[in-house]
Amino acid sequence: MPDSLSRDEVAHLADLARIDLTDAELDHLAPQLSVILDSVASIRGVAGDDVPPTSHALPLTNVFRDDVVRPSLTPAEALSGAPDVDQQRFSVPRILGDEQ
Repeated sequence: MPDSLSRDEVAHLADLARIDLTDAELDHLAPQLSVILDSVASIRGVAGDDVPPTSHALPLTNVFRDDVVRPSLTPAEALSGAPDVDQQRFSVPRILGDEQ
């Protein structure tokens, strides 16, 4: 892990996330993100190979109902109000540019 993130690295991450940051915000966030990365690295060093990775400390049970097939709309009915359809799918404008 690098000791700190550079301002340019934070600007690159912000660009990837499509977040506009001012110069002052970049200067403010770079040290904060470095502290976060250092904290994650220190935790990674504490957890040994005998500790399995978990998302929750306690086991969870499924609280959702069972999926039951019920009568529903046909594809034609579902798409009947769509402004634009392409091969039985909703057609929406592209939001990501070619650069990604």
